[in-house]
Formats: sequence, structure tokens, C-alpha cells
Amino acid sequence: MTTKRRKRHSPEQIVRKLRDADALLNAGKDLGAVLQALEVSEATLHRWRAQYGGMKAEEAVRLKKLEDENRRLKQLVADQALDIQMLKYVSEGNW
Repeated sequence: MTTKRRKRHSPEQIVRKLRDADALLNAGKDLGAVLQALEVSEATLHRWRAQYGGMKAEEAVRLKKLEDENRRLKQLVADQALDIQMLKYVSEGNW
């Protein structure tokens, strides 16, 4: 049994594929043919439309960078909260 490896698309590729999908659908192709041409599932296409619909490639890249920075900052805050909690526990002498 072979499993298909999961592809990761860059924001630019996603925006380009969304534009291609719209063009193919407007040209009269059915959804199945469009999905096969783009090599994505229907769920993926709908998720991309919800997240990247109407964006330009530069905006999608900026969104991705902001999401990564937000994730990194949340991790820093969580680490600091853990350090504070540990210091309070040690200062109370309950160890």
C-alpha cells in the first residue's frame, strides 16, 4: 500500500491556484476537473478560499509571517508564565 506524501504549498502558490481555479470554473469546467487539475481536494480548496480568498500573493506572505511571529510570541509568554509560576512555588518553600 502506498501513501501519497502531503504537499506543502507556499502562500504564493495557494493564491495562484485559487486564481487558476476561478478561471477554470468560469471557463465552464466542472469542479471535479478543476480539483484534479490543481491536484487538491475539495476540502483544501474551500479552506484556502476561506483563508486566502481575495488576497494578493504579497498579502498572503505577510499574513503567514504575522501568524508565525504571533505563534513565537505566544510561546515566549507561555514560557515566562511558567518561569514565574516556578519561582513563586520555590519562594514559598514548598519543595
